[in-house]
Amino acid sequence: MRELALNDDILMKIDKPARYIGNELNSVKKDPASVDIRFAMCFPDVYEIGMSHLGIQILYEMFNRREDVYCERVYSPWPDLHQIMKEQKIPLFALETQDPIADFDFVGITLQYEMCYTNILQILDLGQIPIFQKDRSDSDPLIICGGPCTYNPEPVADFFDLVYLGEGEISYDALFDLYIEMKRNKTYTREGFLRRACKIPGIYAPSLYEVRYHEDGTIAGMEPKYEDVPRTVTRQVLMDLDEGAYPTKPLVPFVRATQDRVVLEIQRGCIRGCRFCQAGMIYRPNREKSLEVLKRYAREMLETTGQEEISLSSLSSSDYSKLPELINFLIDECCGEGVNISLPSLRIDAFSLDVMSKVQDVRKSSLTFAPEAGSQRLRDVINKGLTREDILQGAGMAFEGGWNKVKLYFMLGLPTETEEDMRAIPELANEIAVRYYEIPKEQRNGKCQVSISTSFFVPKPFTPFQWAPMYPKEEYLRRAKIVNDTMKEQLNRKSLRYHWHEADVTVLEGIFARGDRRISQAIYYAYESGCIFDAWGDFFDAGKWDAAFEKAGLDVAFYAYRERNVDEVLPWDFIDVGIRKDFFVREWKRAMEGVVTPNCRMMCSGCGCRSLGGGVCYEGQN
Repeated sequence: MRELALNDDILMKIDKPARYIGNELNSVKKDPASVDIRFAMCFPDVYEIGMSHLGIQILYEMFNRREDVYCERVYSPWPDLHQIMKEQKIPLFALETQDPIADFDFVGITLQYEMCYTNILQILDLGQIPIFQKDRSDSDPLIICGGPCTYNPEPVADFFDLVYLGEGEISYDALFDLYIEMKRNKTYTREGFLRRACKIPGIYAPSLYEVRYHEDGTIAGMEPKYEDVPRTVTRQVLMDLDEGAYPTKPLVPFVRATQDRVVLEIQRGCIRGCRFCQAGMIYRPNREKSLEVLKRYAREMLETTGQEEISLSSLSSSDYSKLPELINFLIDECCGEGVNISLPSLRIDAFSLDVMSKVQDVRKSSLTFAPEAGSQRLRDVINKGLTREDILQGAGMAFEGGWNKVKLYFMLGLPTETEEDMRAIPELANEIAVRYYEIPKEQRNGKCQVSISTSFFVPKPFTPFQWAPMYPKEEYLRRAKIVNDTMKEQLNRKSLRYHWHEADVTVLEGIFARGDRRISQAIYYAYESGCIFDAWGDFFDAGKWDAAFEKAGLDVAFYAYRERNVDEVLPWDFIDVGIRKDFFVREWKRAMEGVVTPNCRMMCSGCGCRSLGGGVCYEGQN
């Protein structure tokens, strides 16, 4: 019988002990002695968030299909257990077998957002694995990361042996085969494996590269240490999504997850080309799953999980070409069985509202619009492709359909933003409220509620805005105050609510997003001082981060507040994502001119993705 890593006394002391016992429905059970590779798949955040992540479920399914690999899971222990494990020197363990992750061959850490970086160190520290790559021996696990933050892996490069760039379905088999071959032939050494692994497409071994700097702190160049190490690492892309692995028996958590539902991924990529959006760029080209495959997946997942909700996963679900057919199928199959349908990322048009009225309680639910900017001028700068008329028309249709609650998402601090643009945010919200009160009183559904939420813009790698400056915390808060004060001036202010994001967290996120290898030392110092779960407001400590940057001798202004020159060598320039840099430069210049670029179905913008040979770039061609 499997013995738990934590005894009853500990489990009784900590919050939500079910996070740590494993054995969930659909978890995979193998004999560890019967496999060649043990892989600990880690999400560096709390269990409830990690269990909601589709990417880990896909890789868990894919890896465990191999008879010679056993993939288990590990999540960041909550601070209460973290303290106990440190005090009692309990090694961090995987859920399936409860074995220490230091005994595994690989520890894979997904990097979904920058504010989890100190949790990487928590995983390694509690796992009793040397935190820095240079300190590991041949007997330590290989530490590999993947996910969207790896499109600039440099701030955490010193902690990882390997970085996987792109979609995991492509190159992991080759990586595992190489490891097994070297182990069986007794030729394995850590250095030798890295030298061979870096030749596998999409695999980056940071320790095999040296970075040179100019006197002003900018990067002079990044060179491989050896002639046979590739100078460029190419993003891996799964062009036929029907052929990829998918978890038709997804794990069902014991603790209620953040997204406690079956997830149906309908497509990858996006046609829209918003200039601030990293996901819309790095997941190009837009690729769809076939309707028949999605129907089969939906049936199987609901049957194997007993879940009562199914959600569509996509950057822009409205752009899926077979959406009406898929929605009608789900309504016919699911609604009669008591299964709810969640429809995120839909544009608010007549079709969407008709569908949502069938699957939602209109009186309780709210509709979400993401104009991102209040003024039309600034929406053109960011290439949002959404006009004031589109927004008001969508809101009007929703109100006439019975909705009275609307959520609006905006960003402050976008390139070229003026005070007029800031004031336009609550003014647009007021116009939406006005549209509601134009409906005859007897046809309204109570009072109107318009919730405004602003985050602060963070420039991300591989976007046209990757060169843009950020601002100090005080400036972001000044801009939020302008929005708040203007909201109070509106005629329908009693119908408006406003919430804004934490400004100091935004600045730190921006430093991580565009930082270089020197940042790793500050992350280490911050972790040493007690920083973990920085994405959680209750735990974020700006003072500790300020001290960590000072101790590391790093200038926050250099990383956050300056505009980059388009000729500057960027930390991520060694990565080929399939999009040409001159496209980003061209889009940056078009943004400064306020010129809109049509979406990919209207006109090819020449980004370079046609070289990948499929997706939206080749629609309609035989």
